[in-house]
Amino acid sequence: MSRYSYVNGRFLPHRDAHISIDDRGFLFGDAIYEVWSVRKGELLDADGHFGRLQRSLGELRIAMPVTIPALKLVIRELLRRNRVRDGLVYLQISRGAARRDHAFPPAGTLPTLVMTAKRVDFTAADARADQGIGVLSLPDQRWARCDIKTVNLLPNVLAKQAAREAGAFEAWQVDEAGKVTEGASSNAWIVTADGVLVTRPADNAILHGITRATILRIAREAGLGVEERGFTLAEAHAAREAFITSATTFVTPVVRIDDKPVGNGAPGSLATQLRQAYLGPN
Repeated sequence: MSRYSYVNGRFLPHRDAHISIDDRGFLFGDAIYEVWSVRKGELLDADGHFGRLQRSLGELRIAMPVTIPALKLVIRELLRRNRVRDGLVYLQISRGAARRDHAFPPAGTLPTLVMTAKRVDFTAADARADQGIGVLSLPDQRWARCDIKTVNLLPNVLAKQAAREAGAFEAWQVDEAGKVTEGASSNAWIVTADGVLVTRPADNAILHGITRATILRIAREAGLGVEERGFTLAEAHAAREAFITSATTFVTPVVRIDDKPVGNGAPGSLATQLRQAYLGPN
């Protein structure tokens, strides 16, 4: 089956989808992106992702190229053309194509909008949740506005690769104060010995995860203790449980940090409970 992408108003075979060599997303990373998980044909946490998309564009002063209702129609058609019921939708919007200059391009330069969709077998993700994952701690070397979902991900790429080379699935980045910020592509959580959920507040040092926000709501509605604050690696090593959240990993237990087991070294019951609550019945 041919795979289709969407580029600036056109559905194209994926192999024929191209952007300009002068696109500012390519030249400067002057672009934002968004990702939706698709389960049973529906976008998970759809409104949260659309809201974050608009916020990211606003923070970078990039115009929204289409309305949200129009964008939803395009996504629906993209899913249909790619026959995706379980998978991912990726969207990227740049400031557009223009002569290379660090300053913004002339008024009237149209943003570039690109979208792809692909089918994903979530069996591997479910297996990771059943077994738990390891994480590697590294110094956080990112810029000061991690709350904006830009395509400037080189530090994240290097951190993720270091984790893989160390036999871990994810990297937890640690700031100069010794506090965990977040993973290379996920938000970080621990559960204290007293059963309190702890995750860093949604400040400029982390991406404001949409899955993170939903898990916070689920936890509070269930009457669980929640603290939005930074935590140290020492706290994480002493935690009863740890886990990560993201649009692609959902809720995945962490059983090892820097080759030290978390709790009893097995996926924790609270992380498993939250994952089931988030995804609902199979």
